[in-house]
Order: sequence, then structure tokens, then C-alpha cells
Amino acid sequence: MRLRTALSSTASVVCALTLLSACGSGSTTTSSSGDKPLVGVDYPRSDTDFWNSYIKYTPEFAKELGLDLKTTNSQNDVAKLTANAQTFISQGVKGLAMAPQDTAAIAPTLAQLGAKKIPVVTVDTRPDSGKVYMVVRADNRAYGEKACQYLGTKLGGKGKVVMLQGGLDSINGRDRTEAFNDCMKKDYPDITVFGEATNWDGAVAAQKLQTRLTQHPDIKGVYMQSSFALSGTLQVLKQKGLLVDPKDKKHVFVVSNDGIPEELKSIAAGKIDATVSQPADLYAKYALYYLKAAIAGKTFKPGKTDHDSTIIQVRDGLLEDQLSAPLVTADGGTYGGVPSVKSDDTSLWGNNLG
Repeated sequence: MRLRTALSSTASVVCALTLLSACGSGSTTTSSSGDKPLVGVDYPRSDTDFWNSYIKYTPEFAKELGLDLKTTNSQNDVAKLTANAQTFISQGVKGLAMAPQDTAAIAPTLAQLGAKKIPVVTVDTRPDSGKVYMVVRADNRAYGEKACQYLGTKLGGKGKVVMLQGGLDSINGRDRTEAFNDCMKKDYPDITVFGEATNWDGAVAAQKLQTRLTQHPDIKGVYMQSSFALSGTLQVLKQKGLLVDPKDKKHVFVVSNDGIPEELKSIAAGKIDATVSQPADLYAKYALYYLKAAIAGKTFKPGKTDHDSTIIQVRDGLLEDQLSAPLVTADGGTYGGVPSVKSDDTSLWGNNLG
């Protein structure tokens, strides 16, 4: 597996890696083999379908890539992530993948790992400061823009929408929020956006959505920045008598973000209207791919890759591989210039979970 224009090799690839089973779950785990690079992966949480899918894919790709694997789960707590990093250091890992949910507070841990010459790949999130070997992520600003274009088109450029934001201590929450707001101001200035901070908490999201719908019963759109809000949003809409067919004039258009199986089923059933498929499978695959590359001494440059993505330079010394994340709809149409794929498309990871 090689990148075309984006890759320049400074060392040969580690070869003849035996493909033996790797395992990983909630607490620190490992498979033992002396001839395979040992890497650590910290799972950020296990309370969402998206991250549980990532947890499922990680040991599968570790086996495919010939890596020994240890795992921990920091449970959305940066202090636990710091402690888990210490554990990995003591266990002698050669590289570490993590998904820090607080992207500002992780800097001291990154500095310590750097001093130990342990390369780090961050998944889904990008640290606000500090250096990592590679960021594996999708363009989160594009998430907000795609949601904006879909809702703006469906509402005909007028009306009111609620944005259920994630955590604004995360680069993901900030990117999605800023891009959605910027797009609405530029392209749909007659749409009023009510931004609601939820800190990725589904119960908080449901309560705030209910309050907004009580205050403004004419709200016609909801943008959920993650599938964490899916269940609560559907429940609130049902209670309000608004969970109706998309052709019904009472229908509230809902766009989500993740691409989990339940979202895809909800689109097909007409309960929600769109999502952006965040690639849980590719996050796991390329996090481990870049760890293996780091151990082998490879370096990368900005440019197109051979896996339908683009590596960009975020700042000096920090590269990000922006993986593909398509808009998903029932009809596969184009909205505000944004193409989409149908919810039953077999290329979507959410349709391929065994």
C-alpha cells in the first residue's frame, strides 16, 4: 500500500511481517509476537455507535497490517488519556494513535511522547498545538457546509433551523459550527440559525431542541453535528407530532453527521433526511497505516493520495490526511452544488457492518 505523489520514502518498509491475530477491547490488551511492531491505540469513548464501530475495525486492520496491538479507553477524559499514554510508554509501544476530545489540553502529553521518540497519529481530531506524525481526519468544515447546503436548499433559503453543536473545546465542534454559520450567512441569509451547545451529550441536545421548538414551532430544520443526538431528536419530533413523511408540510428536515447504520435506516424510512458519512473504517485503517509508516521511517508531503483523499499542511510540521466523507440522502441528488450518495449505497461503511 503506497501513496503516489504524496509519499517520499526515507527508509525501506519493514517487510515480512507475519499476519497473526491482534486483539483489543476496553482495557489494555495485547497480542504477543516478537517480530511485529507494537503499537498502542487509545479509544476516546465507547458510548456511541460511531466509536464502537471504530473499536471494532481497529483490531481487524492491525491484523491486516501486521501490527501487534495494545488498546486503552480514555472515556472522553483527557486525564485518563494522559495516564493511558504513560502506560503505553512503559509497555514499549513504537507508536500511538489517539483521538483527543479536548484538543487544547493534549499538548503536554504530545510533548512527552515526542521526547520519547514515539510517533503519534491523531484520529478524527487535530491538536490545537503540538506536533504529531499525521492527523487522520475528514474535512470537518465541509461537514458543516454540506449540512448547510442541504438544509438551505430544502427550506428554499428561508425559515429557522436549530444547530445541535458538539463540544466547542474540540476542533471538530468549532469547525462544523463555524462552517455551517458562515455558509448560512453567505448563501442563505434569510435563514435564522439557533446554535445550541451540547458538549456531545444527547440528553442535553434533546432538552435544548425541545425548548427551541416550544419557543419557535415554525422551525423547519435541524443540524445534528453527530449521531449522538439522533435518538433524542427523533423522540422530540415524535412528541411534537413532527415526525412525519418528508412530503408532509409539517416535516422538519434533519441532517446528521457520522453515517452509522441507524442513520442510514432512518433516511430510508423518511425519519431524517441526510447525513455526512464520517469514515469509521478508514479512520482505523489509516491511523494504523501511518503508525506503521512512521516506524518504518517514511515521510509524507501534501498532495493527493491513492485512497481518494488529500494530505494538507495544517501548520508548520503538521500534516492532515483528509479522508472522503460524502453527503448521504434518500435520492442521491445534488443540493446547493453538493453531490450525495443514496443511503443504501454499498460503498458506505454503515451498510457493511457484519
